[in-house]
Amino acid sequence: MIGIIDYGMGNILSVKNAFEYLGADVTICTRAEELEDAERLVLPGVGSFGDCMSNLRNRGFIDALDRAVKKQRKPILGICLGMQMMASKGYESGEFAGLGWFDAEVVRLTPAEKRLRIPHVGWNNLSFTGKSFLFDGIPANPDVYFVHSYYMKCNDKSNIIAEFDYAGRFTAAVGKENIVATQFHPEKSQDYGMRMLRNFIAWKPTGC
Repeated sequence: MIGIIDYGMGNILSVKNAFEYLGADVTICTRAEELEDAERLVLPGVGSFGDCMSNLRNRGFIDALDRAVKKQRKPILGICLGMQMMASKGYESGEFAGLGWFDAEVVRLTPAEKRLRIPHVGWNNLSFTGKSFLFDGIPANPDVYFVHSYYMKCNDKSNIIAEFDYAGRFTAAVGKENIVATQFHPEKSQDYGMRMLRNFIAWKPTGC
């Protein structure tokens, strides 16, 4: 069973629909104790870094997530802000501590060309920088769908498994151990995105 974490700020319905389309058994986890019943987890996110972390904390999810992911080693997929919250800290409208699963900071996109708009919205190519189960069966440079103004700046570059170009190279996906996350929205990325979700359903982590 896949547990999608609902802390009041995620694109829950579209993610749920995508996994159910693929035949997965899905439950929406609105309470921390419900993570125990899930075999793998999805952490979506829409909004600001600080607000999302506050909601996770207020609903008791932070300790429950640490237990499920770091101790019980359940596979987890972070999507968009769900990926960003896995960093050590974020700098959107202040400085806030993240979950600390990646040695990284979440900072504002800074494309070298001023004509490029922030937020970065729409389709863009991925460049694979590391081998990951997530991209099995997907050709090089697939188009995926982004909606964001901030990105994860990784201090440990070995965690980066894909980047995108926006007048500069920025992190598009990260992975290590039983954790994988995407800045883009696989549930909105048509065939390639659905293949990634299918790969996550089948994943038995021995590393990314």
